[in-house]
Amino acid sequence: MAQRTTRTRRLDTVRALISRHSGPDAAFGRRLVLTVTATAAVAVPFALALVLVESQWAPLHRLDRTTAERLHRTALEHPAWVRFLDFLTGVVWDPVTMRLLVAALVVWLLTRRAWRLAAWAGVTATSGALIGVLVKNAVERARPHLPEPVAHAPGFSFPSGHAMTATTSCAVLLLVLLPLVPRAWRPVPWALAVTAVLGVGYTRVALGVHWVSDVVGGWLLGIAVVTATTLVFEAWRADTGRRRTAVGEGLEPELSSTDDPEASLTPTSHPAPPAGRPS
Repeated sequence: MAQRTTRTRRLDTVRALISRHSGPDAAFGRRLVLTVTATAAVAVPFALALVLVESQWAPLHRLDRTTAERLHRTALEHPAWVRFLDFLTGVVWDPVTMRLLVAALVVWLLTRRAWRLAAWAGVTATSGALIGVLVKNAVERARPHLPEPVAHAPGFSFPSGHAMTATTSCAVLLLVLLPLVPRAWRPVPWALAVTAVLGVGYTRVALGVHWVSDVVGGWLLGIAVVTATTLVFEAWRADTGRRRTAVGEGLEPELSSTDDPEASLTPTSHPAPPAGRPS
């Protein structure tokens, strides 16, 4: 009986603590924990890829070497194909092109007074670029050395900056602009984004300036960055009383229906004034 009474008291104490700390601070704490957990989970694949690259894991090394040599032979046999790939990776999908598109998007969002969405886009693109450079210089992996190279690139190899920039930039453009696209047409921008991301990766390996693992590392790190900043943006939406959005809707569905996408909503948690008193 005494043990049961003690257990009951402990449960009552826990319930009291939970009810006492169930306000905005507790909600923020829960969101913070969920954000950190989700970001860490998304970053695990990149961390694993980094460990395999640093340890020179034999199966991965063979995959990198075999793919590079096979694509290099194809490149030597088809000079016109090399010129086309070089145009794609150096002009159409070049990181400068991608960043200019994001910069234009940020300016447009500012004209729409979508301040936080513009900040999210700018921070995502900028942090992705900085993190990519930091990781490159920390890993210091050499680029492929192939006989009769068909292309050259400066700097270190892992992760691929082209692949990472394409991932972050396409994600930013997609998540911002999706609300402006009719629902029936939304598979089109998704297909364009996926084509750009995969196409960039292929061009970098086919031109012999990156290993396959460099490209995969760039994709994974870009996804981790976008996930982290998107979760922060979703936390802001929750704080302002807005509903959670699905990936297929974009980050700010209100962008297509109002001149001020960030107009404050009517709070839903304020208590009604007592009866008999003026409101």
